[in-house]
Amino acid sequence: MSQLLCRLTKLSFRNKDVIKQKGVRLFSTSPCLALCCSWDATLGLVEGRSYIGTVLFYHPAMGEIVRVPEKTIPQELFNSKLIGASQGWGFLSEQSDHNSVHISDLFNHLADSKSNTKMMIPLPPLTSMPFGQTKVVWNVAMSSSSPHEEDCVVAIKFFGRQLSMCKPGRDLAWTNRLIPFDCSSENSNLMYSKRDQRFYLPAPGGKFLCSWDLQFHNDPKFNELVFHNLPQLPQSSWKLLDSCIREDHWVESPSGQSFLVKWYSRIGNNDVMEMVLVFREEEDQVTSKGTRNMCYTQDIGDLCIFLSRNDPFCVVASSCPGLIPNSIYMMGNCLNIFDLTNGTLSRFDSPKEIPFSHFWIPPFSV
Repeated sequence: MSQLLCRLTKLSFRNKDVIKQKGVRLFSTSPCLALCCSWDATLGLVEGRSYIGTVLFYHPAMGEIVRVPEKTIPQELFNSKLIGASQGWGFLSEQSDHNSVHISDLFNHLADSKSNTKMMIPLPPLTSMPFGQTKVVWNVAMSSSSPHEEDCVVAIKFFGRQLSMCKPGRDLAWTNRLIPFDCSSENSNLMYSKRDQRFYLPAPGGKFLCSWDLQFHNDPKFNELVFHNLPQLPQSSWKLLDSCIREDHWVESPSGQSFLVKWYSRIGNNDVMEMVLVFREEEDQVTSKGTRNMCYTQDIGDLCIFLSRNDPFCVVASSCPGLIPNSIYMMGNCLNIFDLTNGTLSRFDSPKEIPFSHFWIPPFSV
């Protein structure tokens, strides 16, 4: 079988029995997985009705779980659940009311750990629309690195067809739009393009790219994706991929280069299969009609692509020693790293007492 259908190797944590304490400088140029937070209730509430606790992250370049101590944990978070993350900010909804959503800087490494005024930004109550729902969030995307920026737009993609947008601190209600296709059978992640200043969402089938501007006043724009240089796989391999669950992710590098990553996964009784196909946008071949030409590649250079339930992003591997260049870091049923150079897939098992979340936190230099 082709090298594209990868071999599965199992890796363990380095020093898995030791959780190391690190400062925020460690995270300023490194992506990480948000794991959990803990606090000692016996110490009581501090000023502002908050506890002082510790936040745990998984650092992929080091292969270690690290802790950031003395983080202020607002009492409002105790009865909330994390529904999404974007640009290093967490989005939480109340357990008793899923339509009540707020933004928190709990997983923001650069936030003041000892501040007793932990940032909690309330958003307007969610409202479902006909043929939509707000109970199940698929992912969240934010147009700016901070919700305090004047033009910042938050967009929430729900399971199904609803898309909701608002400007934090400025809008009193969400703007709801019906996605012009059903996302129930095939899901892809909403993302924001800094280069184009548009929100992008691959359509089911992966042959069209749907996008909205920051105002969401106009109908969505569609770009046809034309694929070139397809991988040479035997028919049996294509049949195997067709039997998998697939997610399509549009991702943009720090330099503005765009990629489409097709993420295939299947869990059987005795095996787990993960597979990615990467297509690079050939910018010099964009047609006057807006057709985007995509070329299959196994070489994304000194880049790492991070995929999970948040908006996908790219990191320059050499900016964070320890990351594997030309690789895809995928957080799904477990943490997998797909090395495009040799076609191997490495799986990292988390300690049972500290399960991984589904949200990558980008480096704040991205």
